[in-house]
Amino acid sequence: MADQAIIDVNLEKLGKVLDVYEARLGTTKCLAEDFYNLVDHHHLSHTYYFMKTPWASLINSRPKVKAWWEDISSRPAFKKVAKGMTFGEK
Repeated sequence: MADQAIIDVNLEKLGKVLDVYEARLGTTKCLAEDFYNLVDHHHLSHTYYFMKTPWASLINSRPKVKAWWEDISSRPAFKKVAKGMTFGEK
């Protein structure tokens, strides 16, 4: 069983990081530059799984982060890979 206190503390930390991302994405299309690169690529698998949790609203509530996620996760190569990524599903 998960320790909700630990989850809550870390969700608060993640929210602060996402606030920085939201500000950054106000000046660039992607996290490091105006083009997709390894910084964005590094976030794909973690964010993909996170978006399947009850806390996806942390991303969806930040318009620039949400738009960035929708952009990078809609790339054809990632969509192909994502088909094989399961989250406890058979």
